[in-house]
Amino acid sequence: MPGLEPDTGPLPPDPERRTVRCGLCGRALTGAESRRSGLGPACDAKLHPPAPDIPVRRRAADQDTLPGM
Repeated sequence: MPGLEPDTGPLPPDPERRTVRCGLCGRALTGAESRRSGLGPACDAKLHPPAPDIPVRRRAADQDTLPGM
């Protein structure tokens, strides 16, 4: 639609909205989920690594046997 611009980043600071800081690194949190949890996405990933049952992006390569073996 004409006249509408895409969201280009965080909103300007609202004086009535209090700043929530990351509990680990102290950076200001902007996302709703981060503000609820108290951790930024990078710090949350450090404290809560993915479960071991998540497949890793690797595949076994088909290889020919070595000559003489």
